[in-house]
Amino acid sequence: MALTLPDTLAQALPAPLLASAERFAALRRRLHAHPEIGAQVPDTAALVAGLLREWGYDVHTGIGGDGIVAQLKIGNGTRRLGLRADMDALPMQERTGLPWQSTIAGRMHACGHDGHTVTLLAAAEHLAATRDFDGTLNLIFQPDEEGLSGAAEMMRDGLFTRFPCDAIFAFHNAPGLLLGKAVVQAGPLGGSSDRVTVTFRGKGGHGAMPHRATDPTLALCISVVALQGIVSRNLAPADAGVISVGEISSGSTYNIIPETATLKLTVRAATAAVRDLLETRIRTVIASQAAACGVEVDIAYDRLVPAIHNTADEAAVARAAVAGILGEAQVISVAPGTHLGSEDFAWMLEQVPGCYFSLGNGQGEWHGCSLHNDGYDFNDALIPIGAACWISLVQSYLHS
Repeated sequence: MALTLPDTLAQALPAPLLASAERFAALRRRLHAHPEIGAQVPDTAALVAGLLREWGYDVHTGIGGDGIVAQLKIGNGTRRLGLRADMDALPMQERTGLPWQSTIAGRMHACGHDGHTVTLLAAAEHLAATRDFDGTLNLIFQPDEEGLSGAAEMMRDGLFTRFPCDAIFAFHNAPGLLLGKAVVQAGPLGGSSDRVTVTFRGKGGHGAMPHRATDPTLALCISVVALQGIVSRNLAPADAGVISVGEISSGSTYNIIPETATLKLTVRAATAAVRDLLETRIRTVIASQAAACGVEVDIAYDRLVPAIHNTADEAAVARAAVAGILGEAQVISVAPGTHLGSEDFAWMLEQVPGCYFSLGNGQGEWHGCSLHNDGYDFNDALIPIGAACWISLVQSYLHS
């Protein structure tokens, strides 16, 4: 499948990126066909590390699992820049039917991390060949973003003590946003992510004699309904939060009242204050419903990652770099809370100033398909565009 780029975009890209576009598209499709998940992505990491060594980077592997840092120092500049790409896929079955569809049952690159990896590799090859910057470039290839633990594991393994960064950047593809458009802004973006497991404990019995049992399923069902009132009645209209029920488990057959019933939630918030409020109200509401039904309840509340917060100076750097490739009119902002997707890059941004931004993946059957959907595919035409944005950012930040 040949790549097609709008003429205005093609004219803005360095000629070597256009010349290598098909080669990197083939590499992306190779990764797509052989997805790996979690912290262990050995084949992907080996391929990435091998290419970076070939291009002259000082490559360090095994950081926080299969994480990689590739370092290139040019000139005498003292500034240190980090660029991050994620490598892991999702545990789901693909149904695109594309020639490069996943060859591994139950695994799929349904979020575009294959494209993020290859886009940074395309930029890495160009930067190593041209050496047109002054300072230290740290390229970070991270596993287990989907588990929301890869960034934290790399940091626990000494990421920023071994490879200090004065600023750090990452991007994500945005299905439905036109190719050649971007979202770059300071401040909050997306949401925090918390995972809640609620176990209601009652007394089992015969379905025909409910008065001799204490039904945990009733408490669960009432709680599901009551939880929906938290966002609508406890948050200000301008605040953003989400409570979604992802799993309900209760009973084994039609005529037995079970001993336990389990409810699993995902909770998202745009700000720390809203995050705290949601936890308080969820605990109160569930405890109240359980008490009303006469059952006991255990709440396991796991805070996974905070919300992204882009620092102002670094957002300005990213915006200028991206606008230099796409054009100022193509770089937009969105209102906080527009979406509450989570990213473990937020952990890195708590230690190092930086910016997380989005580049349009395009529209259509695959490229406009929602992330984490079995019909999604990364747009290979975005590879040279994203690589050009990375190169622009490196050259502007690590200038002579």
